[in-house]
Amino acid sequence: MGAGGGVTRSTLRQQIADALRDEVLAGRLRPRVEFTVKQIAEQYGVSATPVREALFDLSAQGLLESDQHRGFRVREFSVADYRAMVEARALVIDGVFRRIFDGSGSAPAVIGAHRAALVSVRRRGEEAARATRSGDLDILIGYDLRFWRELGAVIGNAYISDFLQRLRMQAWAFAVPYLRGDGDVRDWLWNGHQELVEAITAADGPAVRTVLDDYYTHGLDWADRLAADDPPHPGHT
Repeated sequence: MGAGGGVTRSTLRQQIADALRDEVLAGRLRPRVEFTVKQIAEQYGVSATPVREALFDLSAQGLLESDQHRGFRVREFSVADYRAMVEARALVIDGVFRRIFDGSGSAPAVIGAHRAALVSVRRRGEEAARATRSGDLDILIGYDLRFWRELGAVIGNAYISDFLQRLRMQAWAFAVPYLRGDGDVRDWLWNGHQELVEAITAADGPAVRTVLDDYYTHGLDWADRLAADDPPHPGHT
């Protein structure tokens, strides 16, 4: 875990949670590595209370597991878990966009109401595409999460958006250790952000579904590849 300099007293709980989440999503804080509230508090030079709250926040998001006697550790997801994440995400997003593009003529109005937000989403997609082409996971993860979070404004349902964001963070937590050990990592990074936002902006339902189908197929194909490694191990291709 990296040094925690720069944390201020005003937002300790959130800053500690954000810093540790970044460590998990970057693959620097790995599954099976156990740590305690006391260790994290000493690392950041703060009291135990905001650390404990931050760790419980990350546990609620499904990124950490806690043990009453041994402390906390990063949750270890299986390939089956990852496949279930992809399938759950597909079902929810498909339902959302079917509601928007249901042939009732509501899509242009929905998209029009969020056109300004989609300009920002497009920028996130462009940055994600550049990071994908260069294979820069650290940059890609940040922009990918922002892309989908901002795109969630079109959904207009905070509960759905929060659920999908949680699934994406868990999926990245699973994927990063494998991707960092993969010599052809760029071949396994989805690069359809720009196509998706363009299709949504154009209120083109069939094009949206085509891009999303590619997104889900891409994730499931990668899960099949990992499952073919018997057993799959992070860092091995």
